[in-house]
Amino acid sequence: QVQVMESGGGLVQAGGSLRLTCAASDRIGENYIMGWYRQAPGKQRELVAFITPQTNNARYVDSVKGRFTIFRDDAKNMVYLQMSDLRPEDTAVYYCNGRNLWSRLDTWGKGTQVTVSP
Repeated sequence: QVQVMESGGGLVQAGGSLRLTCAASDRIGENYIMGWYRQAPGKQRELVAFITPQTNNARYVDSVKGRFTIFRDDAKNMVYLQMSDLRPEDTAVYYCNGRNLWSRLDTWGKGTQVTVSP
């Protein structure tokens, strides 16, 4: 089973940008839908964006449309979340997720903290 690890979180002012990176331990290009989730204090984990393998179709939660972009580099087994125009309500721990299309098994990273100050 592929393992994933996030990096790139930090503290940023409202209106700023961050790029999150998810590094996978093995090939993800053919069989893994990759996604980013987030969990704010006291709230449930929510899906932020996902991207399909091969066709690279991406979908976003409404609250980040036009501000976040998910993309993948399958040659490097990497997935990214480019976040722009950040808002305080984007503050959360962000998790990378990989779902195997065949086994339906999920793999999760440990998360990276994103904090947006007003």
